[in-house]
Amino acid sequence: MYWRGSQGSHLLKATNRRSAVLVHEDFLALRFPADAREVAPVRHQLREWLHGAGFGEDEASDLVLAVSEAVNNSVEHAYPGAARGTVEVRAHCDLDGSAHVDVTDHGQWRVPPPAMTMRGRGFLLMRESVDEVEIHRRASGTTVRLRRARSPVLPVARAAPECDVQIHETSSGVVAVVSGNVPVEAGPSLRRTLTTAARGGTVPLTVELSGLGVEKGGVDQALHDVAEALSAAGNRLVVRRR
Repeated sequence: MYWRGSQGSHLLKATNRRSAVLVHEDFLALRFPADAREVAPVRHQLREWLHGAGFGEDEASDLVLAVSEAVNNSVEHAYPGAARGTVEVRAHCDLDGSAHVDVTDHGQWRVPPPAMTMRGRGFLLMRESVDEVEIHRRASGTTVRLRRARSPVLPVARAAPECDVQIHETSSGVVAVVSGNVPVEAGPSLRRTLTTAARGGTVPLTVELSGLGVEKGGVDQALHDVAEALSAAGNRLVVRRR
C-alpha cells in the first residue's frame, strides 16, 4: 500500500501483525520476526535506503554490516528457548547527513566483554564499522543505536592513483595489500576496510605497504586503530613496509 503525506511519498507494507515496512526518503522503519531468515532482506532494504539517501557503497556497507551484527544478536539471544518476538530497525538522517539506526528487541540479554565471545566480537565489529555505538538496556528490551557520518565530497585536484586494498585469505589469517596514496582524509576509510577484512579483530591480519604512493598521512592512525581492535580480540597486526 502506498500513501502520500505532506512531506513526501511513503511505502507502507504490513504482511502480518509481526512484520511491517515503512519507507520514506528521510526515514526507514522495519519490524520483523526474530528469525535468522529475516536478516538478509533487512540488509537489502537498508542498503537500498542508504543509497537513496546519498550514501556511497563503502559507507553503506559499513552501516549495513553493523546493523546486521546488531540484528543477529537480537535474533540469536533476545528470545531464548521457545520464546518468539520481533526486532525493529528504525533509521533516519540528520541535517548534517549522518545516518542514525536503532535496532530494538523486546527480550532480555546481557552484553558480554568484547574479547570473550562471538557476541562480544560482534559489538567490536560494530564499533569499528560506524562512528558511534550506544547500547540502551531496559526491562522492556534492548536498543542498539548506531551512527555513521557521511564522508564529505572533496574536489579531486590530483591525478595520482588513489588507495587500493586487495584482500587475500590464507590458512593463518588475512593479508591486505595496500597500494596508492593514502592521504589523511582517506585514513578512516582504510581503517574500516582493514577492520572488516579482519572480521572486527577476530582474524589475524597482515598488512603489506610496499606499494604505497607518496601520500601516506592516513596510514599510521588507521594501523593504530586496527591494531587496537585486533589486540582486544586476542590477535595481532603484522605490518610489512618493504
